[in-house]
Amino acid sequence: MLEQRIAQVSDTPVICALVNAAYRGETSRAGWTTEADLLTGVRTSERTIQALIASEDACILLGEEAGGVVAACICLERHPDSAGIVHLGMIAVSPLLQNRGYGKTMILAAEKLAKAQWEVQRAEMMVISLREELIAFYQRLGYQATGETVPFPHQPDMWQTHVEDMQLIVLQKTL
Repeated sequence: MLEQRIAQVSDTPVICALVNAAYRGETSRAGWTTEADLLTGVRTSERTIQALIASEDACILLGEEAGGVVAACICLERHPDSAGIVHLGMIAVSPLLQNRGYGKTMILAAEKLAKAQWEVQRAEMMVISLREELIAFYQRLGYQATGETVPFPHQPDMWQTHVEDMQLIVLQKTL
């Protein structure tokens, strides 16, 4: 069973390590959510995580296994242009703990929290368009492509892409 709680600033190093391990590098290859063939570098930084935790328009939800071991996380941010939308990001499960339903548990908990805390009507996320298996997972949870695409962000101090003209697709779900 996965217990959820809101992250505190003291959780920053654990969150940063979890997110980077789930998305990038050799450790990410142990799970099915890896982006290691598409990107090198890191997914996030401690500074970014601290800013999210400090923001009144964002929070990071942690999923802990028995004994307080952080196994998963998800970031919730109020949409800057629409009070009725929450953006879900940094959805990460430890690569060695994937395929246990933790991702689904965290997404559903984040949706419930966003509705209760911010009274949102919709959740959205952005996913690399090449990640067909991941997109299919989100679709099974009720997320649908909006038709909107966004160029993958260019941040060479954090990551380098191995694919030209990578795109993010916007997925959305009515809550």
